[in-house]
Parts: sequence; C-alpha cells; structure tokens
Amino acid sequence: MEDVLPSGLLEVCLMVGVPKEQLRALLQDTQRRTKNLPPLDPEVLSVFVPPFISRDDIHTANTSANNLNRSKRRSFRKKKEKPKFENIKSVNGEQKVPDTEDITVPKDVDLIGLPQLCFPGGLYVTSESKEDQIHFLVFTDVCGNRTYGVVAQYYQPMQGGCISSNGQPPWESARTEKKSECFVPLAICVISRYPYFNALKDCLSCLLVQLRPFKDLDVDDHIKEFAAKLFLIPSPPPGPLHLVFNMKPLQIIIPSREDPDSPVIDLDLHLPLLCFKPKRVLQILTCILTEQRIVFFSSDWALLTLVAECFMLYLHPLQWQHTFVPILSRHMLDFVMAPTSFLMGCHIDHFEEVSTETEDLILINIDNGNIARSKMDEEEPEIPDVPAQAAETFIKRVEGLQLHYDLELCHLRASTDLAELQMRRRAWQQKLNTEVQQMTLQLIVNIFREVKDHLNYEHRVFNSEEFLKTRAVGDQPFYRKVLETYMFHSFLKARLNRKMDAFARLELSTQSEEDRLNLMFRIPRRMATEKMASKQMNSQSTMNRRMVISMPDLQDIKLPEVPPRNSSFRRVETDIALKMPSKSVTTFKIPEIHFPLMYQCVHSYYTEFFNHLSKAINTLPPDKSALLARYFYLRGLISLMQGKLLNALSDFQNLDKTDLRIFPTDLVRKIVETMPPSERFQADRKPELKKLISRVMEKQREVTKIDDHVKNFALPKTHMQLDDFVKRIQESGIVRDKDTIHRLFDALTVGHQKQIDPETFRDFYNYWKETEAEAQEVNLPPAVIEHLDKNECVYKLSCSVKTNYGVGKIALTQKRLFLLTEGGRPGYIHIAAFRDIEDVKVTTVAFLLLKIPTLRIATRSKKEVFEANLKTECDLWHLIVKEMWAGKKMADDHKDPQYIQQALTNVLLMDAVVGALQSSKSIYAASKLSYFDRMKNEVPMMVPKTTSETLKHKINPSAGETFPQAIDVLLYTPGHLDPTERPDSAHPKLWCALNEGKVVVFDASTWSIQQHCFRMGRCRLTCMVMVEQSQVWIGSQDSIIYIINTHSMSCNKQLNDHRSDITDIVVEKKNGIPCEAYSSSLDGTVIAWNISTLKVNRAFQLPCQNLTSIKLHNDQLWCCTGSCILVMSTYEFRLQMKIDCHLKDLCSYFLCFQLFPERNEVWASYSGSSDLYIWNTKDFTSTPQKIHLQDCSEITCMIQVKNQMWVGSSGTSQGKTKGKIYVVSAEKKSVEKELVGHADTVKALCSAEDRYVLSGAGKEEGKIAIWKVE
Repeated sequence: MEDVLPSGLLEVCLMVGVPKEQLRALLQDTQRRTKNLPPLDPEVLSVFVPPFISRDDIHTANTSANNLNRSKRRSFRKKKEKPKFENIKSVNGEQKVPDTEDITVPKDVDLIGLPQLCFPGGLYVTSESKEDQIHFLVFTDVCGNRTYGVVAQYYQPMQGGCISSNGQPPWESARTEKKSECFVPLAICVISRYPYFNALKDCLSCLLVQLRPFKDLDVDDHIKEFAAKLFLIPSPPPGPLHLVFNMKPLQIIIPSREDPDSPVIDLDLHLPLLCFKPKRVLQILTCILTEQRIVFFSSDWALLTLVAECFMLYLHPLQWQHTFVPILSRHMLDFVMAPTSFLMGCHIDHFEEVSTETEDLILINIDNGNIARSKMDEEEPEIPDVPAQAAETFIKRVEGLQLHYDLELCHLRASTDLAELQMRRRAWQQKLNTEVQQMTLQLIVNIFREVKDHLNYEHRVFNSEEFLKTRAVGDQPFYRKVLETYMFHSFLKARLNRKMDAFARLELSTQSEEDRLNLMFRIPRRMATEKMASKQMNSQSTMNRRMVISMPDLQDIKLPEVPPRNSSFRRVETDIALKMPSKSVTTFKIPEIHFPLMYQCVHSYYTEFFNHLSKAINTLPPDKSALLARYFYLRGLISLMQGKLLNALSDFQNLDKTDLRIFPTDLVRKIVETMPPSERFQADRKPELKKLISRVMEKQREVTKIDDHVKNFALPKTHMQLDDFVKRIQESGIVRDKDTIHRLFDALTVGHQKQIDPETFRDFYNYWKETEAEAQEVNLPPAVIEHLDKNECVYKLSCSVKTNYGVGKIALTQKRLFLLTEGGRPGYIHIAAFRDIEDVKVTTVAFLLLKIPTLRIATRSKKEVFEANLKTECDLWHLIVKEMWAGKKMADDHKDPQYIQQALTNVLLMDAVVGALQSSKSIYAASKLSYFDRMKNEVPMMVPKTTSETLKHKINPSAGETFPQAIDVLLYTPGHLDPTERPDSAHPKLWCALNEGKVVVFDASTWSIQQHCFRMGRCRLTCMVMVEQSQVWIGSQDSIIYIINTHSMSCNKQLNDHRSDITDIVVEKKNGIPCEAYSSSLDGTVIAWNISTLKVNRAFQLPCQNLTSIKLHNDQLWCCTGSCILVMSTYEFRLQMKIDCHLKDLCSYFLCFQLFPERNEVWASYSGSSDLYIWNTKDFTSTPQKIHLQDCSEITCMIQVKNQMWVGSSGTSQGKTKGKIYVVSAEKKSVEKELVGHADTVKALCSAEDRYVLSGAGKEEGKIAIWKVE
C-alpha cells in the first residue's frame, strides 16, 4: 500500500557537490591551480525530505493523516564508515547524529549512485564561471515503476579555499578577484514520481535566480522552503484541469494527463523530429519495437533523456519492458555490456569506446541524426523496415507539421510581457504535442490494427502464423521480429482484456463500415472482386470506391460505400485522425504558500486552497461535470491532508456522479482502513458514506487474479474428445459456433470412435488454410469482375470441367454460381443465383462404356438446365449447391442474412472434410454438415405471409460469441448532429443489453455493429432510457444506474442511491426538454433526479415492494407492483388511485402494463395468463375488458405504437418455446396481426420513431427482428 496516497510534486530534494573541507584541502595541496585538479567525486551534501514541519506540529495537526503518509517512506541511515555522508544535514538544517537518526527517502532513490548522475560528465573545479545547466534523470525500480529527477547545476565562486560569503553575485566576485578565485559546481536535484520535466525545470530555474544573492550559510534554508513548496503542490487528476502556481518570476503550469490510462506529457514531443528525418524516426521506432540493445549519444545531457522519453511516448500505449537508463555517467559505461535488451544514453565523447568494445548495439547519434550499428554477429539480420503503408502515412503527416516556433511568430506582434510570452509559447507547444501524439498513435494503430482479426478472446489465443500470412511480403520481416517481443505480448494481453485505451479508441473511431459488418458476419477471408480490380488497376480512384451490404435504412441515409476486407492489400485510410479536435483545458490557480514554514502557515494554505475549490464548485454550471469531478477530487485530497476524513470521503463519493474514472479506489480503501473508530462510526451513520465504504471494501474482497495469459495457436498432439475439439477449433479461428463444431466433429468421426486424432485434425486444418490461401490468389479478369457485385468473393473453384455451356471452372460466390470459361480470353457465363434455383440433382451420362456423374441445376430464369461433368467432384458440388440454395431460401424467408453466411461456412467445412479424409466415406461425412438442406427436407419451415410481409430484417448481437445470448432490453436513440462528433455519430443507434451487463450498440442506419460489447457491471441489465441527447441511463440488478456518455460511448458516471434491483427509469419533459428523471427499484423505492446535477430531488418508499415498472403521464406516476398498480402524484408522491389484482384466486400477479393516454386506458397482463386486460383510467371500479391471445402461454412485454399495442409473448409449438408478437388494435380491441418471428420468448420491444418495432428474443435464439409499422 506504499503508493496509495498521491504524492506532491516533490519526493525528495538533494544538494550534491564536494564538501568544503575536502575542496579546501585539495586546493591547498595543488597550490590552487584548478587546471591541475582531477575530476572530483561528488557527494550528497544535504537532503530535504517531507514532512517539512516539526514533529510536534505534525502530531498536533493530525495523527491519522500522518499515518497515511508514513508508509510511503523507508529509512536511509548514515554510517560512520562512509565519510561522504557525514555532512548530510537534516531537513531542519541541524547536523544529524550518524548512527541514531534516520533520513527517510523514497525507496527508489539510491543516494550512493545519485551524485554520479548529477554530474554525469564529472565534477570539475573551473577557473571561470559557466552558465547554469539542467538535465533530466529517470530511475526504474525492480517492478518497473519509474521515478524522475531534474538536476540544476550552478557554480559558486571560491576564494582562498572558501566559498564566497560576501553576498556578491558570482560575476561581481569574479570581477574583483579573478586571480585568486575558482568556481565550484553544485547541483540541486528534485526527485518526483511524475515526469514534469518542463515544470520542474522552470521551478529550478526560479530557484537558481533566488539563490544568487545569498551566501552559502543561507542556501539550505532557501532550498528547504523551495522543496516544501513543491511538496505541498498536488498532482492534478487526469482530465481537463491543469494547476498553476507562482514561483517568482514565473507562473508554473502542472499539466494533467488526458485520461487515467494516458501518460503525463510535460516535454516538447517534437524534439526527435528536429533531430532526425522521418525515415530515421521510423528506424528508431523499429529498433525499440523489436527490442534491440539501443544507446543514444549526444553532447547535450538534457537531450539524451528528453529524446528517449519522447520515443517512449511515441509508442503509447505499448510500453518498453526492459532496462531504461537514458543517462549513463562516465563510471557506468560497462552497463552497455548487458546481454539483454536495453535503452541507454551516453555522452558523444564515449561513442568510439562504446562502438568498438561492444557488439550488436544500435548507436543513435542525436547530434547529427545518424544511426549506426556496432560490430555485428554474422547471423544477426538487419533491422526490418516499418510496414510500408503505415510508414508512408506517417512520413506525410510529419512533413505537414509546423515544427518551428519562429515561423509561428512571424505574423504576431512582439510580446512585451513575460507571462504572455510564456503562455503563447506553451499554447503553441501544447497544440503541436497533440498533433504529434495523434500522428504517432495513428502509426501504431496502422501497424497493429488487424491483430484483432486473429484473436480468440474466449480461449485467449493469438494465431501468429495466420496473421503473418496476411501481411504483405515486404512487411513480414518486421512482424516476425515484433511478434516475439515482451512489448507485443503485453499489447496482446490488453487486446484480449478488451482494454479501452488510446489504441482501442482510435481503432474504433477510424473503423470502416465494412469492419463493423465483419463483426456480424464472421466468414473465412477471401478477396472480393473490387479488391481484385483495384489490385489490377492499381488506381487510387478505384481504391476509394465503397460497398455496403444491403440492409434496411431507418433514416434513408445513404452511406458511402466501403471497400471489402482483405488484410494483405488493405489501404490505410485514417485521415480522420488529422482533424480530431483538441480538448479544451482549464487552469486552476493554487494559493500562495507563506513562510516561515510552520504548522499555522500550512494550515492556512490548506484552508485557502479548500475555500478556492469550494468557490469553483459552487459557481460551476452542472453541465461541466468533468471539471466538477476534478475540483471534487482535489478538495477531497485537501480535506485528507487536513485530517478531515469524512469530508474527503464525501468529495470522493461525488465522483460517482461527475466522473467515476478518476475515483481513487485504493486511496479510499486506505482511508477506511486507517480511520479511527469514532470517525468510522460517524461514516456508518451516513447512508451514502456507508454504501461507499461497503462498495470499496467488497470490491477488494472480490478481486481475483485477472487471467492475462496469451497462448499462441498450436496444433494438438493428443487425441481429442468433443469438448477439447470444440476448444481447439475455436482457438484456430475456423469457426466459433458450438453447434457447427459439433456437426464438424460428427463428420470427422464417421466410422470411427468419437474422438479425433492429431493427424486428422492436422490434415483438416492444413487443407482449410491451403484452400483459403489458394482462394486469395484467385485473379479474375476484368471482363468477369464487371459481372459481379463489389462485395462478392470467390470461395470455391472446381477443376476444369466440360459443361453444356462450354469448358471451364465452376466458381461459387456467396450469391451465385458462374462458369469461368477457358481459352484464349477467359469469360463469364452465368449459371444460377442461389435464390433462382428450382432443382439440383446428380445423374450419369454414358460415354462409351463409362458412366460419368453429372450435376444438373434447374433455375427459374432459364429453360435450359445446366449440366456439368464434374466426375469425382460431382457429389461434393451436389452437397454444396443444395446447402447454399437452402441457406439462401432461409435467409430470404426470415430476412436474416446470417443464414447465407452460415451456409457458406458449412460448405467450406464440407470441402475441407472431403479434402482431409480422402476416403470412400468422405461424402457421407460431409453430408453431416448439410444443416440447412436437412432442415428444408425434414422440417419445412414456411414463414406465414403476414410475418414475411411485416418482417424487414434480422440482426444478431451475439455475432462472434460461442452461443446466443438473451436480449434483456432494447433502446432506440434517434440521430443528431453535433459539430464536435464524427459524422457517423449522427446516425441513429440501437442499444442492446445482453446477459451479465453486456451492451452492444448498432448503427441503426445500416444495422452494423458500432460498439461491440462493453460492460456495465456483472449483473443483468433491466432498463435503458435516453435521458438527453448526451446521456443514456442503464439500470441494473446490482442497484446501480450507469450513465453512458453517447459522445465518448463510455460510462463515466453512476448513481448509487438505490438499495435494490433497478426496475425502471422514465423521463419527464416540459416543452419537449427533459427536466426530471424517475427511477424505481424492486424494494418499492422511487427517486426523482435532477438530470443536470444528478442530485436527488425527492425520494419515496411505496407501501408495498416488488415494484417492477413505472410509467409517467400528466404529473402522475403509475407504479406496477405484484399485487396492484398504484397512481402517485409526482410532486408529493401521494397515492391517488389504485388498481388491485382481480385474479387472486389464480395466484397471479401483474407482469407488465402500458398506458394508452390518448384513450384513457391502461393495459396490463398477469403472470401465466394469455389475456390482456384493459381498464378505463376514469373508472377503475368497472370490470376491465379482456382480449384473449391465441397460442400464447404468457405475455412478457408490450409497447404502444400509434393506435396499436404490440405485445410480446412466449408460447410453445411442437414442444419447443416460440416467441410471438401480437399487434392489437386499440380501437377495435382485436388482434390485427400475429407475427411468428422468434424461436424463443420475446423478451424486449422498442419503437423506432413509430416507423419500426424491434423485438429481442431469449437465449435460444438471441436475435433482434425489425418489423415495419403499418
């Protein structure tokens, strides 16, 4: 728990130099000739560590806050046998007792090795004063945690063996006594847990200015005050708030990281682009990505660290896993002999020494921009190039950057104010840093975008060999090296954990429509005809053509066509990243810290800080929730420092409703664990704090080790039973659906025991991959391509056969069969579209004494029957054509394009089974995979005419999963255009809640997946509502309401005030504007929320529990419980009306209800009943009307659409559960339509602008049907 409490800017401050006595004796021995002096060994002269007030003050201030802080330090004890530590002073300036008192320093700081790094080039006494210099250090502990140091070197004059103490500045002393004076270098080192390079550089620059007038005796006190001030400055939380404080004469800005997963960036990211040409930058990035042994060289110590850090940031979110020492002193050069990967930095003076004595080093000269390699092992290959297309995009973007600030100033007036000059330069740098970040992140995404296509998330497998095969030949050496690295292995872990980091966000935001469609239709990769054409023509205009699978269009928005997917020849199109808007940032001025440093001064500082934050919170409008969250976070920290633990917890609790991404779980847990019993008792008396404590402590108990292993796919070596076979096939990426794999298992085990040997699996897998590779090489001539659709792919070619249309090869696509004629000019002859086929059969044709098997295909569009002498292939093609025919019929009848994709997978599996088995039973084995053909013959499934006419489309939110998942809730949100969003964000969306808190979002203009499976807790989701255009509220059985930001598509807020399952959420609008939201929970609690502030306006506990749903109309809240429907006033929550369950003798309870306000009616259903009951809202005493629904077991949901009530139900047919939808006329009180659209219970209904109704089914089917409203 050492790192729980957030650190201030400073961990420790040190003064490093040579002790005066040692220097005086040395100068006397050498008769003051400084040129004869050898380099001296620097030592730590003074150490300044927190806390900076006396122990009595700390004790009286607050014991508990000190307990939190104490665990962060470890002791460093001075030893008598180390004379160079005898002069170390305590934080209060007194001489310390060597063996009895400890100096507490951060555990990562090595006081023995640090002096050498403060003077990496050696400590030399000079005869002339030199300019102050600053350089930067990075320390890494054994766990990979980094600490950062900023070192300022300055010179003090020394006269007669004594440092000048006349108070004169160095240049004045030098002027009066040049002959008798020398200059002694000293270093001040500030160590921080954060890489605030520019901020700490500015702070030290201000300190050096302040130290000039003072004599030696006063220096320690000033450095101590400087260190104390930095210690009291908190680090800002991630997000849009930077902190500013005054360090005369400069204003210091402490930038925040963009989000919790992003690094702190406080340096000039364009420095490497000034030192190296773009191609060199790519070469260096390749060396880092392939984990070489890298050494940077420069004559500038500061550049070594800054350039190395820039390259680390260029790779984000990938992280360097090895040794990182950007500065090596002259005594540390033997570090470069290490045999493992590392990144280090040396002075340019050591270039020859390092390059000649060590083999296989990448030597990077920052000063001249060159890259070299030391003596190489003959077997060591050259460093490969970055993939060509990604490199081309990167170079173009670098060339478009404005890297020179002077050019920016040409058209601006000269600044006469230091603060304005500083602000102008910082704004330019921040803008440039953002551009560089986007550019380098785009490079990483372009390089690794298609890794996800070769991952199996369930079994955590990456198929590296298949991934390599899809890379361009020239790019494969790069990927072969990178795929072996620790860095890439960690990257794979993050992908398999579905981490939504910077890579994932950019990859998602630049995803093409075709990529989203691939999430829905996972079929084997083949080259589409448009790709063939573009490859042949090599024309950019052809590359920019687009396609989209034909699907219903709610908004009549015509999308641009997107290119079909093919990894090998995919063109990187990511110009969208160029125009990503920079996020606005706010600054907060930290109050002045007054000295002398006493408890009263610190208390006054914290009080003023707290008051400033409170003022900011009270004056900020509620729509600035991101900024509010940062103020609450900081105020919580200040309360914690003041020892006001309950206030701190209250502020941290407010993060739930403002931005819970920055909620400090570990810190809150530490507060609770160290809280005195009296304060814990007070916290438990406050319900909101009690729940917060319970949630945090339960989360700790529930923490389990995350499974982060990554397997590389390997062929099995032992026999496999069914379960193991399923796992292996899923790992291979061939198919994921368990039912299909079960049929494949039956096919491969025909005539054998029900287990598969490794040889059979290997033959099947190899045949599948060989067929896939051969199909990628199919190159159709342009005359053929023009007859096919852009998205069509050739999945199978026969051998050359004789047909009644001529000699050629039969080609199969997902839509048709055609003959690829042979001869001088290959041509196209249409055979049949699958939907036009009438009959397929095998006959024999006599030829001499032989009977040749012939495939006959009859179609509706042609009188002539197609005949092909397929010989040994005839039986297989017979199975294939029948399966595709049956699959196409099912797809058309059920308006479900997934059926044809499944049929295509089945026929490719048949082909692989026949190719792998090579036996007399192979055709019979392949017939086990004829799923749709068997369904058509065994159970003819005629779709009723009414259903067929009303059903428009079906989609599958469980696409890519191993089995279907129940659809618990559906929500349609209309499109809207926001200038800050991408154009596709303006499209309408369909939100689908699956089991265990999963949510899938579809683009409702194309029915393609926009956001695949993000999670809201682990419990079942019960309700969803769009509260306003930027917010979707989702209720869960875990009693939490999750608030989704529709712009970022992430959950940053949640409401925790309920104590039981959330059952419903409704929104009240006034003049069309949302003003209040009502939520209900199973225990009978109803809460009214202020939508802007997320504060509770009112809360009410119903007199009964089992509250399942609520409706809102005319300031009345209708509450459905098991036994009755209550009507409450929304203002006073006072009971106005009540409908009692009138079927008490049947032990039924209200299951669902719906208001029909235009007709003054309320419609309801009971558990286990197939009847609808309708009450008149003006007369509850009269008997309700009843509508009987035929073939219905139970009504599960209902929704009003225009003058109809759409009712979802469950029923049985032939012993199986079926889902049926009844469209009931409100006027006639009769059923107008019975729609049979689901193979399981209808669990959810929603309306899309009263033009469509969408229905979701249970887990046996797990699909969404889209119905046209008449």
